[in-house]
Amino acid sequence: MSQELNLWYDPGKCLIGGKWVASASGETLPLNNPSTGEQIGAIARGNGQDIDAAVAAAEAARVGPWGKLTAAERGRLLFRISQKVLERVEDLARIEAIDVGKPLKQARADALALARYLEFYGGAADKLHGETIPYLDGYTVYTLREPHGVTGHIVPWNYPMQIIGRSVGAALATGNACVLKPAEDACLTALAFADLAQQAGLPDGALNVVPGLGSEAGAALSAHPGVNHISFTGSVATGVQVQTAAARNVVPVTLELGGKSPQLVFADADLDAALPFLVNAGIQNAGQTCSASSRILVHRSLHDQVVERMAARYSSLQVGPALADLDVGPLISARQKSIVSGFLGRGTDLEKAAEGVLRDAPDGGNYVRPTLFAGVSPTHTLAQDEIFGPVQVVIPFDDEEQAVAIANGTDYGLVASIWSRDGARQMRVAKKIRTGQVFINNYGAGGGVELPFGGMGKSGHGREKGFEALYGFTVLKTVAAYHG
Repeated sequence: MSQELNLWYDPGKCLIGGKWVASASGETLPLNNPSTGEQIGAIARGNGQDIDAAVAAAEAARVGPWGKLTAAERGRLLFRISQKVLERVEDLARIEAIDVGKPLKQARADALALARYLEFYGGAADKLHGETIPYLDGYTVYTLREPHGVTGHIVPWNYPMQIIGRSVGAALATGNACVLKPAEDACLTALAFADLAQQAGLPDGALNVVPGLGSEAGAALSAHPGVNHISFTGSVATGVQVQTAAARNVVPVTLELGGKSPQLVFADADLDAALPFLVNAGIQNAGQTCSASSRILVHRSLHDQVVERMAARYSSLQVGPALADLDVGPLISARQKSIVSGFLGRGTDLEKAAEGVLRDAPDGGNYVRPTLFAGVSPTHTLAQDEIFGPVQVVIPFDDEEQAVAIANGTDYGLVASIWSRDGARQMRVAKKIRTGQVFINNYGAGGGVELPFGGMGKSGHGREKGFEALYGFTVLKTVAAYHG
């Protein structure tokens, strides 16, 4: 199957102030296909000069044509961009599959999710209201929700389209002007989105895109004094660096970081309903998902049965090139393959219950077999550290109290799932688990564009997705008028 990208735009440029320009350095970075290891192009190597120009362009847009649009007009623009995305779903899916390595069906779902985010925030743009506050006699007090101004968006390589939709979409809906720094490992759909936004009539400078290294363009954006809010999704270590840099300018940051998300399977669970979620939530995008369910906590009475049924599914998992559209594609890079392989090497003392099968996987690709471990201690490295690969561990528990303790027994707190027919248990456990999202008898709720998303602990802070994201991308102003 052809690995040609068939791009309609130049991936070697930055979008700054409505113009596609080469990076200030004139340098580029190689772009490799995770499925084959081959170089398939190059992207601009943006740096601090490009970030300076992008922030200036965003500020000009904020005080210029973009800032003068009404909320309803911003909403209509987002609808038009959404329509452009829908017209290019198959193109975007193919580009994402080749660039990121995810199976084509998953990339297609991401493109549709991007369109849905834009629809949602387009519809919400003119529905974000302030309040009136009863106060002293002779006063009228009300609140306004206003944009921060210039927002910085540092987007990772695992879900570029979805995360652009949930962060840039919400920021534009509320009237911010955006500077987007996509991950150097996968930024082709970020550039494609920017081009489609331009085609839809987004005013120049409302969205600027500067590809480049995180240590150069990303660091410059995090520390820029002209940026008023930063949204970052990525690793804990980089998130700390971003927040530290932003703190010097007293700039708020939304952080969505790692996860070690558990699914709790109680003795009364409907296993037929649970099993597809138990596996799929761990292997989607080759496990390179912050909210991936990498820990399966199972009541001891069901442990062997759940392992047996999960192992049967694992043994049938097919791993291969993205465009082959199998169950699992390659990891994003040789570096990520090395990291995941290192974790697998630390599991030699564990019971390996099953692993997937490579199918027509090119030697140069970044492939790792999905692997399931059983009977794992909750303190084992593979049960504590974020692997970011298709690796799951099954951990037995004896009672509800122990299950909750294990679920809360990592540094992370992003997502959890409870499988039980007991309504009282569902409510008790949901309240006790320290995560930003809890799903009962499901996992992920079909993506949930409308559902606020974010973490606790080292999974980060702040919320994106849903209406809640609009609050994060605005500043609340109180106006108290004395009229006697």
